[in-house]
Amino acid sequence: MNTTLTEAFVPLKLANRPLVYKALAVLIGTAFLAVSSWVSVPMIPVPVTMQTFAVTMVGALYGWRLGGLTVIAWLIEAMMGMPVLAGGAFGLAPFVGPTAGYLFAFPVVAAFVGYLAERGLTRNPWSSFAVMLFGNALCLVLGASWLVHLFGLETAWVSGVAPFIVGGILKSALAAAVIEALRRSGVMVRLG
Repeated sequence: MNTTLTEAFVPLKLANRPLVYKALAVLIGTAFLAVSSWVSVPMIPVPVTMQTFAVTMVGALYGWRLGGLTVIAWLIEAMMGMPVLAGGAFGLAPFVGPTAGYLFAFPVVAAFVGYLAERGLTRNPWSSFAVMLFGNALCLVLGASWLVHLFGLETAWVSGVAPFIVGGILKSALAAAVIEALRRSGVMVRLG
């Protein structure tokens, strides 16, 4: 049974690559995450960015282990002073402020999406969209739980969930479309 799971659909087959290849994939993934963070619409207390798009894509393309690790590496880059978060933010402040819940949710979301992708749930655009939508919803739930702690339920809903629902749907559709385009172009390999 374990062999079946490891041979399940893994979009870029990174688990079978040499360590140097995986390290390069992590570097590329963290750069992609940083660039997606800089695409930002300032809002208070949480900005609108393309981060959830990038997080779900990294999970879907890298698989749960390497996807989660890549997101953790990106967060460590931010903690170390690299301006890789929304608006070029860095340091420890974003990890204790209003965005902390979302930041800590990102590796969980990448791993969740990667896990589902490895089980073949991103093989077609509709199921891919559902996986990405679940990933975005998970991010909102985890991120908003921190906002509830800081500001209360109403403020968390009004400023940390409601404004992001439409964007989450659109980013999920975009991610599903990109995965389908990659699959049709032959970049991704189908197993099984």
